[in-house]
Amino acid sequence: MKPFADALLAWFDDHGRHDLPWQHALDDGRRDAYRVWLSEIMLQQTQVATVAGYFERFVAALPTLRDLAAAPEDQVLALWSGLGYYRRARFLQRAAQLCVERHDGELPRDFDALAALPGIGRSTAGAILAQAHGLRFPILDGNVKRVLARYHGIHGHPGESAVEKQLWRHADAHTPAARVADYTQAIMDLGATVCTRSRPRCAACPLAGDCIALRDGLVTQLPSPKPTKTTPTRATVMLILRDARGHVLLERRGPLGVWPGLWSLPEAADIDAAWRHARRHARIDDAQALAPFTHVFSHYKLRVEPLLFDGATAARGIADNPDLRWCDAGTQAALGLPAPVRKLLQNLEGSTA
Repeated sequence: MKPFADALLAWFDDHGRHDLPWQHALDDGRRDAYRVWLSEIMLQQTQVATVAGYFERFVAALPTLRDLAAAPEDQVLALWSGLGYYRRARFLQRAAQLCVERHDGELPRDFDALAALPGIGRSTAGAILAQAHGLRFPILDGNVKRVLARYHGIHGHPGESAVEKQLWRHADAHTPAARVADYTQAIMDLGATVCTRSRPRCAACPLAGDCIALRDGLVTQLPSPKPTKTTPTRATVMLILRDARGHVLLERRGPLGVWPGLWSLPEAADIDAAWRHARRHARIDDAQALAPFTHVFSHYKLRVEPLLFDGATAARGIADNPDLRWCDAGTQAALGLPAPVRKLLQNLEGSTA
């Protein structure tokens, strides 16, 4: 068999992804480090098919690192809305601001300085330096962990410290000195398109001849799953206060908890509390309970009961509160809203159109 990197690169030349929007080179033939970085952050926990459209819209609105650093947070969150894991967007903008303050508006090429920026870390720093500058640094994202765990027959959940250290050693050993950018994309592509979590296409894998998991019949068992825990369910009532013009009251969430800093609907613990909360913000007559739904987060489920207060009249004082805003559909589209809230409001708008 060919060495690991040689086999992978030969496969990549014929079957890899070569025209992703963040792979497009600058006029001097280099890739744009800002675009590589943005794609790496977006691709955390999110598939390429989903990311591509968001990426194009984001770079159209904020084409440079300095544009991102200077943008209003609401604009950044609105561009991110629907991708989830909104802390990524905040870290992205804070890192851009630090680059302006400390690195002359550029992502540093020094590994330690790059990895120290918010939201980057070891694997993302390696991916940026390898793909934008051709520097030899290994990566270890979820796809790479799966490929290496199967190829080397490594048992144990990859999130465990000892297992992760072992995977890093293999990642470093396999990373070649030449064609590092292609190799980095190749091993991510292999995990995403061939060595997939379920129903991997082992017959199409260039590494199949030396894969321990395939040899020992362990492909479906590796990597070892994370120990299961019971997923708790929380409940909330979302208040939809809508005035005669069709404007809806939105509230900016605090810095802690879920969806920090995003605009959302006011919430209450139960129906009685929802009525009390609604009366503080508007004069109301009646309410309509809409169909409840469940939104799944990584660590819990949120059971949402929407309560529509139609024909509400704004109470005094809201205009003086920067965290409360009556918004029409156009304004809502320009704000960072959690995906389930945006969907709820769009469905409501569609049902009354």
